[in-house]
Amino acid sequence: MPRLDPASATRWWDGFWLVLFFGLLYFFQLGDTHLINPDEGRYAEIPREMLAGGDYVLPRLNGVFYFEKPPLMYWLVAGFERLFGPDELAVRATPALFAVTGVLLIYGTARRLYGRLSGLCAAGVLGTSVLYFALARLLLLDMAVSVLMSAALFCFILGVREPAGGRRRALFYGLYVAAALATLTKGLIGFLVPGAVMLLWLLLFDQWRRLRPFYLPTGALLFLGVAAPWHLLAANRNADWARFYFVHEHLERFTTATHSRFEPWWFFIPIVLGGLFPWTGFVFQSLREALAGGWARRRENSEAWFFALWAAFIFLFFSKSQSKLVPYILPVFPPLALLSGKWLARVIEEDARARLRTGVLVFSLLAASFGLAMAYVLLRPETLSRFVLTGALRAEGLCLALTLLTGAALAPWIRRRRSARATVAALAAALALALLVLAHAQNGIARPGTRKLAATFNANVRPGDRVYHYWEYFHDFSFYTGREVGVVGKTGELELAIDPAARASERFIDETEFRRLWAGPERIWLVTREARAKRLFSDSSLRYDLVDDDRSLSLYRNRP
Repeated sequence: MPRLDPASATRWWDGFWLVLFFGLLYFFQLGDTHLINPDEGRYAEIPREMLAGGDYVLPRLNGVFYFEKPPLMYWLVAGFERLFGPDELAVRATPALFAVTGVLLIYGTARRLYGRLSGLCAAGVLGTSVLYFALARLLLLDMAVSVLMSAALFCFILGVREPAGGRRRALFYGLYVAAALATLTKGLIGFLVPGAVMLLWLLLFDQWRRLRPFYLPTGALLFLGVAAPWHLLAANRNADWARFYFVHEHLERFTTATHSRFEPWWFFIPIVLGGLFPWTGFVFQSLREALAGGWARRRENSEAWFFALWAAFIFLFFSKSQSKLVPYILPVFPPLALLSGKWLARVIEEDARARLRTGVLVFSLLAASFGLAMAYVLLRPETLSRFVLTGALRAEGLCLALTLLTGAALAPWIRRRRSARATVAALAAALALALLVLAHAQNGIARPGTRKLAATFNANVRPGDRVYHYWEYFHDFSFYTGREVGVVGKTGELELAIDPAARASERFIDETEFRRLWAGPERIWLVTREARAKRLFSDSSLRYDLVDDDRSLSLYRNRP
C-alpha cells in the first residue's frame, strides 16, 4: 500500500484536528436553545413545509409563498429534518457544518499560499472570531453564503497561480460551482460580489495575463447547470415570482429603505472590530505588513492586495446598501483572517514577541471592558432587569466575566515571559473557553420563543380547534406545532399580496373578526405578547383562560 508523502500526511492530520476542535466548539449544546424569532423560526419552518407539502420549488412560510430567498439552505435543512427529525440540532447542523467547511477552506488556501503554520493560524483566527462563532450556531443564510463566496474567491486566487492543466481547470470549475451554489443560497450577490472582486483585482493590478485560460465556455455551462434550473422552474410556476425576486428582493433591498433595515454608513465598523475579537488588534498590523511597499509595489504583492481588496470591496458594498443587518458583513472575515494568520505565523516562526504587544494590548482592553461591564450588570439586580439576561444565568455570566478578566490579565504576562507561540495559543484557548461558556448560557440569553407554549398547545389541542397569533406572527410556533396558524391584524413579512390562495384561506383576519370568533362557539387559541394581551382583555366582555406563559409570551384560549 503506497504511503502518503509527509506534506499530505500533515494535511490530513491537520484537517482531522481542525474538524474535531471546531466541530466540538460549534456543536456544543447546539440543540439546547429554542429557535430564535424571526430568522431561525423562519428558516426551520420553510423546510418543514417543503417536506409536508412536497413542493421544493416554491417555498412557503405559514402556507404563504415566500420568495425572498433561493432554496439551497431550505433543501439542506429539510434533508437534516428528514434524517433526524424536526428539532433544533437538526436544523442548526447546516450552518455549523458550513462553518467547519469554511475553517478547512481557509486552512487549505493559506497553507497553499504561505505554508502550513499560516494555514493553521488563519483557521484559528477565523474559527474563533466571535461573530463567526455566533453565526456558526444560528440558522441563518449568511454563514453558508459567506463560505461559498469565499470558496469561489479562494479557487480563483489559487487557480491563477497554476499553469494550464488539470489542477487549474479543477480550481476554476470549483469557482463556477461555488458561485452557483452561493447564488442558490442568497441570490444574485452570490456571483456578482465575487465577480466584482475578481474583476477589480484584474483591472487595478493588471493581472489579465494570469487569467488565461479560465475555461469560460464550459465554466459558464457548469454555473448555469447548477444555478439556472430552479430559477426557471420558479418563474414558470408563478407569474409574480420574477418581479418580486429580482426587483423587490434585489434592486429595492439595496437601493431603498423599503425593508426598514436602514443604518448609518459606519454601522459595520464596530461590528467588524468587535466581531474579530480576540484578534482585532492584529488585523491592522497584518494589513500593514501584507501591503508593505504600498501602491507602487502592488503588482509584486498582488496576492496580498487581492485579499485586502476583497475585504474592502465587500465592506464598502454592504455599507453603501440601504439594508443592513449584522450578519451581512461576515464575508469580510475570511480575507482578514487569512492575512492575520500569515502575519501571526511569521511572528511565531521568528518568536518576535515584541511585535505582539499592540495586539495583546487591544485584546486585554477589550476583554477587560467586556468582563467588567458583564460583572457590573450581573452584580446589580436593578441593572440586571433591564437586560435579556435573567438572574438564573448569573453563574454562567460571572464565569464568562471571570474568564475574560483572567485572559485580559494573563495575556500581557504570557507575552513577556513565554514564546510568541504560547501567547497566540493562550489567546485562542481563552476565547474558546469563553465561547463554550457563552454557548452554555445561550438559551437564557436568546429572545423569548414559543417552544414551551407550543408544547402545551400540542398536549391540549383538539380536532377542530383554531389557533391565532395576535398582531404578530411567531415563526417558531408553526415549526414546533407542525401546523399553519391564523394571524390577526399585522401579518409581518407574510406576503399575502403575491398569494391569492392564502388570502382566500380566511386565516388572516382583522381585529373585529377575531373578537367575533373569540366570542363564538368554537374553541380558539391565541398566542401573543403579554402587553398586547392586557390591552385586548381589558375588554371585560372577552372571557379568557391563560393556559401558559413564558417570559413575555402567553398562550390563551377562549374556553376550557
